[in-house]
Amino acid sequence: MDVVMPQLGETVNEGTIAAWHKKAGDTVEKGEMLLDVETDKVATEVLAPASGVISSINIEEGNTVDVGTVLAVIAVEGEVVVAADATAAAATEVAASPASAGLPAKSAGNRLSPAVRRLLSKHDLDVSAITGSGRDGRVTRQDIENHIETASGTASEADATRVPFDRVRKATAEHMVRSKATSPHVLQTIDVDFSAVDKVRLSQKDAWRAEQGYSLSYLPFVARALCLAIAEWPRVNARVDGDALVVHSDVNLAIAIDLNFEGLVAPVVRNAAGLKVSELAKQFNGLAVKAKAGTLNVDDLQGGTYTLSNPGPFGTLFTAPIINQPQVGILSMDAVKKRPVVVEAESGDSIEIRPVGILAHSFDHRAIDGAYSAAFLNKLKSIIEESDWEQEL
Repeated sequence: MDVVMPQLGETVNEGTIAAWHKKAGDTVEKGEMLLDVETDKVATEVLAPASGVISSINIEEGNTVDVGTVLAVIAVEGEVVVAADATAAAATEVAASPASAGLPAKSAGNRLSPAVRRLLSKHDLDVSAITGSGRDGRVTRQDIENHIETASGTASEADATRVPFDRVRKATAEHMVRSKATSPHVLQTIDVDFSAVDKVRLSQKDAWRAEQGYSLSYLPFVARALCLAIAEWPRVNARVDGDALVVHSDVNLAIAIDLNFEGLVAPVVRNAAGLKVSELAKQFNGLAVKAKAGTLNVDDLQGGTYTLSNPGPFGTLFTAPIINQPQVGILSMDAVKKRPVVVEAESGDSIEIRPVGILAHSFDHRAIDGAYSAAFLNKLKSIIEESDWEQEL
């Protein structure tokens, strides 16, 4: 029976072998731990799918392979077990092959064309430093031009630092590019007066911090209002499936969390619509702690139906977030700052200083139109501005 690289998240396409706990020839019971696997977002254990003897281990520790790749083979009762020594012998035989067999040979001086000789002389190049791509490894004019271009680029970037992408950054980059290619993104924004929220948040912040050990931010208030707005405008809580829109009955709210500027994850609060502000705040903090510690599990990262991002603590005005596939909407909550606001009253207009922030909604134009998104944002704004938030803590 094959042991394969599992699917460790909706958007995860590969995994890395962190550690093997068994070796070829070992007996294993069904459900026993075989190995540890890591992805860009989570680390987990892979258990034996059946009882038997491990006949081969195909992927060594430290290697990254695609989902579905056969990592090992377990011979169950009645099957022939391949000896571990045979596997090792085969590997040794492969390793003994000449390492240079596939490398192109360097061109000898008497095999250079006149044009190539002139280029070498003009640029004062050593032909032995250039690998030829021509027949029998012959150096061509194009080889020299490529060498010159590469050398020029290297010289101009002598003072630059090349920072390789780690697994988290690579996965984030791939997901973002795929999202922009999949969904026609549209951005809408709306400004919101947070006076009603601040009335409660500021009066409770000291007691909350003393009891919970962390600050009571605007985020859980916006999340609560978001869930209430989705109840009235449910098509933002959906995914596109071919030529149909699948509207989710539950709001599983994904929260974008920065990993110390080295990528991000979006763990999920399930059935968020049934939670009050206080409960949402506690769940958000718990997920943030796990994300920073690298202890999120597979369940934490799966099943999101809508995403909320919060760059506000960095003082941003508004952000155009990229949709978290396969969802169709994402909301960015940016900084709440004191601003002059025109207040209308029967006695006339006046200007007051109010806490105001901008909410930015990116949506998939395949799923909904601008009018639907605008109505959703308007409902979200009215909930934040008009609710009695004291009942939520």
